[in-house]
Amino acid sequence: MLVEKFRQILFWPLQLMPLPDRGDVHWRQLDGDPNWILLDDDFPSDPEQYQERHYREFVSFLPHVQRFLYGERSKSVRSYGESPLLVYRRTDIKAVRMRAPGEAEFRCFKVEHADVFFFYDADVMIPVIEISAENIALDVAMDTINRFGRAYPAAWSESGEPANCFETVEWLDAAEAPLAAADYTDRLKFYASVTRSQTTDIAAHWDFMLRPMMLNRIGATCAVRYRPLEYHRMPMMTYLAVEDPASLTRAEFTRLALAAVPAAARDRLPLSSIYLADFERAHCYDRFFDPRRTDDPEWPNMRIMCTPQAFVMIGRSGDPGFIDGERGFLGQFRHQFFMLGMIAHFHRAAILMMSNRLVEVISRLDSRDNRSVSRFRHDIRDISATFLRFTHRYYFCEVSDQAILRDVFRIWTGQLRTDALFKELREEVNDMEAFMETDLLRRQAVTILQLTVVTLFSLVGTITTGFLGMNLFSHSDLPTTDRLAIFFLVFIPTTLLTLYTVKKSRRLAHFLDTLASDKASLRTKWNAFLAVWDSRRDVSVD
Repeated sequence: MLVEKFRQILFWPLQLMPLPDRGDVHWRQLDGDPNWILLDDDFPSDPEQYQERHYREFVSFLPHVQRFLYGERSKSVRSYGESPLLVYRRTDIKAVRMRAPGEAEFRCFKVEHADVFFFYDADVMIPVIEISAENIALDVAMDTINRFGRAYPAAWSESGEPANCFETVEWLDAAEAPLAAADYTDRLKFYASVTRSQTTDIAAHWDFMLRPMMLNRIGATCAVRYRPLEYHRMPMMTYLAVEDPASLTRAEFTRLALAAVPAAARDRLPLSSIYLADFERAHCYDRFFDPRRTDDPEWPNMRIMCTPQAFVMIGRSGDPGFIDGERGFLGQFRHQFFMLGMIAHFHRAAILMMSNRLVEVISRLDSRDNRSVSRFRHDIRDISATFLRFTHRYYFCEVSDQAILRDVFRIWTGQLRTDALFKELREEVNDMEAFMETDLLRRQAVTILQLTVVTLFSLVGTITTGFLGMNLFSHSDLPTTDRLAIFFLVFIPTTLLTLYTVKKSRRLAHFLDTLASDKASLRTKWNAFLAVWDSRRDVSVD
C-alpha cells in the first residue's frame, strides 16, 4: 500500500536546569545565534498577510487557552500580557536522510520545521521537529515511525546494530550537505556516559539540533543545560493519506497506533489478541470512520488513534477535505491537533519536572542541620509558588468547545495519565507544606515552653526585687558612677541567669512536670532535679 502524504511530528519534553542568575531566562542564549530565530509573525500588523489556517487555529480554543497560547495585547492594565510561550526555530536544518540496518539506499524526508518551545516561569522546553514525504510504501512509513525519534539506543545486537534505531541519520542543509550525523553505533560512548556520571548520553544529531544548549552532564560548560524527562522514545504525531483507509488490516492499524515495526504478514498483530481485545474502544476515535461507507464520496472515512506513544490520523488521499493544508484535516493536524498535543505534553512534562525538583529538595534535607532545614523551607516555598502558578495559569482540563478537539484532548490526557500525575504531585506538595507547618508549630511550642520556664523562674527574682525596691535601700543620693555600678552589678548577673535558664529550660520543664505529678515519688522528683545539670541521666526533654 502507498502512503501518498506522510507527516511525522516529534515532541521531546526536556527539563531545563536552573540558571546561575535567577533573574535570567533560558531562551536568551539563542538570541543572536545565526541558526535560531524567534517566531513572532503569527499576528502580522497587516491583516492581508494573516493566513486562514492560523485564524482557524485561534478560534478553535477557549478564551483562557487563547491567552495561554497567544497572549493578549490589550493596553488595559488588567490584560493577560504577552504569551508565556516562546518559539525558536532552527534555520539551517532543511532535510533528514536515514538508512535502516541492512538497507542500501537512503530515505530522504523534508524537514518542515525544527522548533523549540519555551514556557515562561516553567523550567521545561519541548523541541519539536516535523518531517514529511510523499508516495512512500506503508511499510517504509511504519518503519520510519518506529525508528525515527530515538534519543539514544536502548540496546545493541551482537553485531553492534542499535536496536530499533536507524543505522544512519543525517541532518541536511538547503544544499543537501550534511550538518550532523547520528552515532547510534558508538556503543562505548553511551557506556562511558552511564559509567562515569550515571546519565544517558544522546545521539550526536539530536545534540547538534539543540546547540548551543547542552545536555546536563559532567563537563558541561554551557549555561543552558537540559535533561530528558521521559523514555528515550519521543512522543509523536503521525498523518497518513492513503487511497482507502478501510483496506488497512486491524494489525496495521494497531502497529501504526503503537508505533510498532512493520510485519511481513499484514494481519499479524504486534501483541496478543487478548491484550488488544479492547483496542478500538481504548485507543480509536471513530467519529468519522465507518468501513461500510467506503462508497460514499462525501464521507471522509478518517480514523484517529491515540496511545501514550503516538497520535495517528489516517484518511483518504482522494478526499480534498482531508489533504487540504489550509482548511482541511491536514491543516488541523498541523495546527489545532498539534497545539492539543503541545498542551498535553507540556502539562505532563511540567508535572514531572516539579516532581523531580521535589525529589532533589528532599534528598538535600538533613533534619539535624538547621541550615539544611532552613534551605529546605525556602526551596519548598519556591516549589509551592511554582506549582500554584502552574495550576492557575497553565493547567486546564477543557481547551475547546469543538466536539472533536474536546474529545481528542480528553483521550490524549487520559492516555498520558496527566490527571493522576497531577493529583499525585499535589499530594506531594501538600505533604511537604504539612511537614513545614508541623515543624514550625514544633518550633513555636519549644519557644513557648522556654518562655514559660524563664517566666516562672523569673517570678522569684521579680518578687524579691519588688521587696528590695520598697525603699529598703536608698541609692538616690549616691553619685552617678556608683548608681551605674550598682545597675550593671545587678544587670549582668540577671542577664546571665536568664540565658542560663533558657539553656536549661527543657530540662527545667521536665523537672517541673515531674514535680507537679502526684504519682511521682520523692526519689523520682529528686532525680529529675539532678537531671537538670546531669546530661548523662536519661531524661526525655523533646
